Amino acid sequence: MSEPGTVAGPVAPATPNRTETHELSLTTQGPLYPPSEVMDGDGDFVVVGMINRTTPEGATVPEWGAAVVSPDSPVPEFGTLAPYTVVRELDTDPDGADRDLVLYTLPLPLPCNNYPMLFAPEQLPDADQVKRPSHAFHEVPIPDLRAEDGPKVVEPVTFGDWMRASGTLQVGVTADGHSGTFDFEFSRLVPHSVYTVMSLRAHDLDPAGPTRPGPLGVPNVFVTDADGSGRYHATMPNPFPDPDLPGANRIINVVVLWMSYQRSYGGAIGEFGLGGDIHAHLKLRGPSFQELRTSGAARP
Repeated sequence: MSEPGTVAGPVAPATPNRTETHELSLTTQGPLYPPSEVMDGDGDFVVVGMINRTTPEGATVPEWGAAVVSPDSPVPEFGTLAPYTVVRELDTDPDGADRDLVLYTLPLPLPCNNYPMLFAPEQLPDADQVKRPSHAFHEVPIPDLRAEDGPKVVEPVTFGDWMRASGTLQVGVTADGHSGTFDFEFSRLVPHSVYTVMSLRAHDLDPAGPTRPGPLGVPNVFVTDADGSGRYHATMPNPFPDPDLPGANRIINVVVLWMSYQRSYGGAIGEFGLGGDIHAHLKLRGPSFQELRTSGAARP
């Protein structure tokens, strides 16, 4: 923000027709708390993502890795870090020692959570009052589902299955500089499943006042085929404004979510988020798209 009596610097121009290609990373993690959006049958977190570890100097530093983490890990205030209580390291090879580990949802209320966010304020304003047990992914009680309706995810989803997935994103700025395009191609996701794509914006994890994460387009849904393949496209209005502009809240990451209740939630990413009904499967490892710029459409 400019000091009184000074003139703000020039706004960075848009970058029309510029594109970038990104390989998405396998994950089970949204923010750092809860440590993961996936659990095992013992109620421990199955974490593929940033692991909070203690350095020899006594600091807590997140490092990308994979581990089983205890739900009894200390939970600091939102925006601060504490070391995870690591039960053991995970073998991320899809054919490795942990390939048969069956994956589960998180129970409600969400354990080890410090993110003060109501994800679906109009649909479920009392989400923090709901209680549910953890369910194996293939045994999630989908509302109103009957056996004769033909559920498609009926076999356990294992860690080995999860770790075979891959995805590519091509992101760009339209010729007029006002919009951003996002084109995804996926392989070996969970077959016959509803997935959604969400955006993460610069202030969504701001301790001073987080903004609500939202869909990357509405509807933000794709359904995988029998091989786990799928595609998704979205065109978003002004997703990459100059970060120095007042109120700018750029898209800095995207997250591909397996939807355990096989449904989407309109303008919300989920009713509970964070492993209660959405489960991060692919994302970028850190803030991205810094070289892209869009501008708002000119007012008539």
